[in-house]
Amino acid sequence: MKNRFLPSATPPPQPAAAPLYFPFRDGKLLAPATIGKQLLSTTTFQFNPGDYPQQYLGMLDNHPCFSVQLSTSYLIPEGYAFSHLRKLFFAMPELLAIIAGRAKQIADWDETHRFCGRCATPTVQLPNNHTKECPNCGLTSFPRLAPAIIVLVNDGEKLLLARSPRFPEGMYSTLAGFVEPGETLEEAVAREIKEESGISVKNISYFGSQPWPFPHSLMIGFFAEYAGGEIILEDDEIEDARWFRKDALPAIPPKFSIARRLIDTFLSR
Repeated sequence: MKNRFLPSATPPPQPAAAPLYFPFRDGKLLAPATIGKQLLSTTTFQFNPGDYPQQYLGMLDNHPCFSVQLSTSYLIPEGYAFSHLRKLFFAMPELLAIIAGRAKQIADWDETHRFCGRCATPTVQLPNNHTKECPNCGLTSFPRLAPAIIVLVNDGEKLLLARSPRFPEGMYSTLAGFVEPGETLEEAVAREIKEESGISVKNISYFGSQPWPFPHSLMIGFFAEYAGGEIILEDDEIEDARWFRKDALPAIPPKFSIARRLIDTFLSR
């Protein structure tokens, strides 16, 4: 399914199908007030693209896709509303959510790199590229990407799951955290698990990855095994953490999230 979308920074000279727009304002996506499978077709709406900054994202089934930055004067079409992408993410079809995440990250980069971070000169976007260059000092800026690890720890048949205060009531998930400068991914796994839960891990193994546009992350998934220690919560971001038997799990993240894929993969073994 994912190979239906071909990311690129170079628009086609003659698109075969109508463009799809992912319009944002103040970081929120303009989408149907009622999200459903129809979102893909209703994302095409009429406006003059020249009136608003836009960035090319790639091709979806011969449809060129663009992120658009709408102004406060834009009149919202009937049946549409601006919503945080995090709220919409798991209600969208998976492929559309992935493209919307790319759109948000590119739109955020476009908006926050209008001036050089070194000398404050207005930047110039290089042709057919997601690269901004300062004409004064030559500093180049690219869309930001922050690697983060996400880990399912097991102790035999038990899984270590935790919850954040921002989670829906009763939901638990795998532990995660950002990679710090100078760290390997495996070192980040060991450090984050220790910092967030107090335990040590061993036999760290790579699982897979998922783009995560909140705000500009790449989630890199791992399995790890319990190596020792007791659960001690010292991280303000963690409300609770505990071991769950695999046949008595709490509410867990929805499918298509890498956290859920980690859990489901472990349970299928």
